[in-house]
Formats: sequence, C-alpha cells, structure tokens
Amino acid sequence: MANLKEVRVRIASVNTTQQITKAMKLVAASKLKRAQDRILQMRPYSEKLNEILSNIMSGMEDGGSLSFNKKREAKNILVVLVTSDKGLAGGFNSNLIKTARKLLTETYAEQKKKGNVTLLSIGKKGHDFFKKDKELKFIDTHISLMQGVSFEKSKEVSETIMQAFTDEKYDVVEVVYAKFVNAATQQFMVERFLPVAPSTNTKTSKTKADYIFEPEKEKLLQELVPKILNTQFFKAVLDTNA
Repeated sequence: MANLKEVRVRIASVNTTQQITKAMKLVAASKLKRAQDRILQMRPYSEKLNEILSNIMSGMEDGGSLSFNKKREAKNILVVLVTSDKGLAGGFNSNLIKTARKLLTETYAEQKKKGNVTLLSIGKKGHDFFKKDKELKFIDTHISLMQGVSFEKSKEVSETIMQAFTDEKYDVVEVVYAKFVNAATQQFMVERFLPVAPSTNTKTSKTKADYIFEPEKEKLLQELVPKILNTQFFKAVLDTNA
C-alpha cells in the first residue's frame, strides 16, 4: 500500500488538475457565450435583409436584370462546406460532411462525374475528408477562416465567390453549414447562395411589392445585393462557429 506521503502527493496532484480543468472550462464557456451572442444578435438582422431582398426580387418583372439572379444551366457547381478545425465535437463535423456528401452524390452527381464540381473548404475537417476525392476540384485558400472569425475575412471569401459567379465560372453556389440552435443542437443546412431566388414565402409572394426606388431600381440593387449577400455568408460562418 502507498504510504501517507504518497497519498498526500496524489491528492495535491488531483487538486491541481481540477484547478486547471476548471480554468479551461471557464475559458471555453466564455468563448461559447461570445460566439452565441454574435450569431443571436446577427440572425434577426440577416433574416430581415434576406426577406427584403427576396421580396424585391419577387416584385421585379421577369426577375430583373441583376447579375446575381441570372439562372443558367447548372453545369459548373461550387459547394462551400463550413466545418470546424478540430474534432472532439461528437457528430458535428460528421453530420456536416454527411450533408455535403448527400448533396454531391444526389443533387449534383452528374456534374461531379464530369469533374464540374468545386469544393471550397472553410475549416480543416471538411477538407481533410474530401481531399482524396479525385472527381472534385478544390479551393483550399480559405481553410483557416474559422481561426478568428471576422466580417472582413468572410467578406473577402463571399466577394470572391460573387465575382466568380458573375464571370460565369460557376452557375450555382451552395453553402453547407450548421445552424446554431443551442449548445447541444444544430440544424445541418444546405442553402442556395447564388443565384438569388425570389421569395417562396406564400404570405409575401402573393402580394407584389410596390417600392419607390431612388435612384433607379437596377442601380440601387446592384449596390445593395452584394452587401446583403456578404451578410448572409457571414451568418453561415458565425452559425457554424457557434
């Protein structure tokens, strides 16, 4: 049996470990609270902007002539997959990867076989899983975006995506991310980022919006739409971060 001194040393060691883990828990709780606050404050603003944009699109004759709502045959696809950089998060990353795989194998299986699907990875876990898939093209320049999430970094990515869409490099852009509900629950989402679609809400789509535009409609929307899309993309990143 261990003598009394060894027992005391072991007790002191356990107490020290408890103090360290308690400090780590407090740091983690603080980070989670900040991440929660950011997305919960951001979401109502983002959703209202998206609703306004969709309603305006619904009210435009023939969908208007904006570069961001032009529907083309879905030949070249960009899928943005937002995961975390680290594991030990239960089924969080595996469910995001599963959602992305379903999108690639069911919705865009034909384009994938032809090598016309590009995967833009935000977070290491998604990239590490798909990097061996020879049918996919990859954009890996934004993997580290989750390390210190900011609107400026997110805006760089979303503006690059929008420019590629207007240059007709991609015909459809989808974003796969986790919508934050609470610390134990997430909804794994696939959202169409581009082209911008008119509202599908039956309450709002039945009545055509009658807005007075100053300056003219197309000029105003060409300025407004990119800002709304930047906000939408940032929301998806903040949701997954939380």
